[in-house]
Amino acid sequence: MTKLRLAIVGAGPAGIYAADLLLKAERKFDVSIDLFEQLPAPYGLVRYGVAPDHPRIKGIINALRDVLDRGDIRLFGNVRFGEDITLDDLKRHYNAVIFATGAVRDTSLDIPGIDALGSYGAADYVSWFDGHPDVPREWPLDAASVGVIGNGNVALDVSRMLAKHAEDLLVTEVPRNVYEGMKNSAVTDVHVFGRRGPAQVKFTPLELRELGELRDVDMVVYDEDFDYDEASKDAVASNKQVMVIDRVLQSWRKLDSVNNAGGTASRRLHLHFWAKPVEVRKDEQGRVAALVYERTKSDGAGGAVGTGEMREIPMQALYRAIGYFGSPLPDVPFDKKHGVIPNREGQVLETKSNQRVPGIYATGWIKRGPVGLIGHTKSDAMETVRHLINDQGSWWRPEQPEEEAIPALLQERGVLWTDLDGWHRLDAHEIALGEPEGRARIKVVPRDEMVRVSRD
Repeated sequence: MTKLRLAIVGAGPAGIYAADLLLKAERKFDVSIDLFEQLPAPYGLVRYGVAPDHPRIKGIINALRDVLDRGDIRLFGNVRFGEDITLDDLKRHYNAVIFATGAVRDTSLDIPGIDALGSYGAADYVSWFDGHPDVPREWPLDAASVGVIGNGNVALDVSRMLAKHAEDLLVTEVPRNVYEGMKNSAVTDVHVFGRRGPAQVKFTPLELRELGELRDVDMVVYDEDFDYDEASKDAVASNKQVMVIDRVLQSWRKLDSVNNAGGTASRRLHLHFWAKPVEVRKDEQGRVAALVYERTKSDGAGGAVGTGEMREIPMQALYRAIGYFGSPLPDVPFDKKHGVIPNREGQVLETKSNQRVPGIYATGWIKRGPVGLIGHTKSDAMETVRHLINDQGSWWRPEQPEEEAIPALLQERGVLWTDLDGWHRLDAHEIALGEPEGRARIKVVPRDEMVRVSRD
């Protein structure tokens, strides 16, 4: 029987789902799968892209753990593609590769002053509060007034974590350095800007409700944003999700803090709709001093057009949360405009000729861009796997397909890789760290410590 030796680069949901679907698919060949991950721990953005106060979403880890713990997928953590292992190596040892490396950079925002000191991408802040090993241990939280550009779930995650009191995170897996940093935060006001109206937001009702549950934080909305046109009224009436969002926002209009009238909390979270960022003003030291935005209005079709009215809100820090962007991989085609690997239903294409590249596939955000929820990732992987199975005639013919060749190669190169047993050790170690404090776990942050614990 034909044997398929498959490499998957990226051990987040996209990579793990692809491996699981292939192993469960009807096929006329045996499958052997090796999963490569640049971090010492698996699960990708579920571990390093979801705020620590979101245990419900992190429940997806249980499903991913079940797949890995079956024992029919090998995990090689702490292995960097392009450095520790290359595309030529994969061709020598495998029949094909699926790239599932996700999108972890921030989409850029081209407005004057966006390069000011104190202007950040949301992804970097998320990586910090999630304990990513490759970002600095400290984060500057010395600004009293902070702006967040964006109206998606990431924007609300960032806003919530900026406004939240550090003590309220002690029931979560928040790393110690993050708790200490947030405990000394100077934040009093967080301003969230969206260029369209309340009926056109991209976040979900659950994310919005959680903002209103923050202790000692007043929600501030502005009456002028709720003069709905017919398109907005139709959206509220016809879409259950929009209806719930509107109901939550309308409930906040009844609070004492509406229109900045003043509540009793020590922190405030302001939602500004119909606000298109135009410029970041800088002070004499080149730091963020204010955000200038243009007041917009509905175009009658769910979009927004400018009114020409400019407004300015003073602040000392600004976060852009307008989307993630993929990163290029060595020797792999890349679409610089869209931040993805060019592909047709997961089959990778040459950038210029648009011709198929045999043996190379993509799935997840690096395939389709940073859109959709976890459920989309599974159907996405199914499409890629279906093509992989049908493309048997164009697989690579590896010179050294033996499974023992990969550990030997990594050992020869001095790579301190971590395996599934190592992840179980690290997992148990983090849980043990949390037990004395009554917490589910305390996440280990330094990469070298993660590797040391994993390799015992």
